[in-house]
Amino acid sequence: MTPASPRSPDLLAPRRNYRLLTAAAVVTSLGGNGALIAAAFAVLDAGGDGGDVGLVAASRTVPLVVFLLIGGAVADRLPRHRVMVAANALNCLSQAAFAVLVLAGHPQLWQMMLLTALGGTGQAFFSPAAEGMLMSSVRDEHAGRAFAVFRMAMQGAGLGGAALGGAMVSVLGPGWVLAADAAAFAVAGALRAFLDVGHIPPREAGGGMLADLREGWLEFAGRPWLWGIVVQFSIANAVVGAADAVYGPLVARDELGGAGPWGLALACFGGGTVAGALLMTRWKPRRLLLAGTLCVFPLALPSAALAVPVPVGGLCAVMFLSGALVEVFGVSWMTALHQEIPEDKLSRISAYDWFGSIALVPLATALAGPAEQAFGRTASLWGCSALVVVVTAAVLTVPDVRNLRRRTREVAVRSGSADAERAVGGLG
Repeated sequence: MTPASPRSPDLLAPRRNYRLLTAAAVVTSLGGNGALIAAAFAVLDAGGDGGDVGLVAASRTVPLVVFLLIGGAVADRLPRHRVMVAANALNCLSQAAFAVLVLAGHPQLWQMMLLTALGGTGQAFFSPAAEGMLMSSVRDEHAGRAFAVFRMAMQGAGLGGAALGGAMVSVLGPGWVLAADAAAFAVAGALRAFLDVGHIPPREAGGGMLADLREGWLEFAGRPWLWGIVVQFSIANAVVGAADAVYGPLVARDELGGAGPWGLALACFGGGTVAGALLMTRWKPRRLLLAGTLCVFPLALPSAALAVPVPVGGLCAVMFLSGALVEVFGVSWMTALHQEIPEDKLSRISAYDWFGSIALVPLATALAGPAEQAFGRTASLWGCSALVVVVTAAVLTVPDVRNLRRRTREVAVRSGSADAERAVGGLG
């Protein structure tokens, strides 16, 4: 077969998709990071307490958990860009309604929970489609660098969004920040409408939704490194999510001076992720998951800093360090999935990944308020920190996590197989 020329459609479509996906991710990161702060302070401004903040945060995650697996199966059946655009439209409408309620004054808790739940539903269908689309738009030999650049752009936008969002909440109130996030979803959806899926091989007709889910489960369960790390993050994400969504705003309000300092701390975490992604454009660790997992341990530091609590400057430094190191894991994880998972199962595997990683987040955020009342805020934050350390140490006992190696192009070419540039299956 004659190799495709550098400007052939087979190569231009993925490159164009990558640029569109990156631009859209930047837009939504700008809006979304500010909206996280705005939602928490909208609840507090309406007279809610830590438990109410946790309930609103959990109301987004519950439908996300419920619909994720269905979203993954749908994204491996339908054109992924259409699934992404429809999800963005739902997110835009729900966030716009949330903004109107807050700007009109005195939103009810159930209203905020309902609209947040609609946003979580949209995210459940968007995330597996987006991850599958991104991985289908990256060539194997450039995967690590491409993922690092994508994440650097997205996290850089998140850095600006968190800082700007915190400032806007302080000056204008949370309603206008939520309105800006709705506009960001509209712009991102318009960009994603131009994605081209012509280069992706058509999916073979399957045996139905349940058969697709079962096939994805077998792919997921057959890799110990995959489900081991997902179990690790099911716990780590739950406690970190509770700390960020509930305890962080409360500590900021009571000890640090309000939304502005907390927004700055979140921005420093975003700055750290940018620095980590920049590092990963150059560094290619041979043992992908070992290097990445070792860099998860510092994710315990922000909860510990809030437990003390340290001054704003110390908290910002801790957030920057943990953000930089956890981004090493993020890029390594995406590279491992791209290397090991067949293209036609990417969205389903992404759905199982997301499902396991966030399944406990609604429970943790909903229980954050009661845990504070039962044990105290300080003890609860120290517990969050300890759990991150314990589960990260535990996953290092899985041999495949320690031993999975980056596949180089040279090794792949020498293997002479039809799938040489995209190794699929077990670790071998």
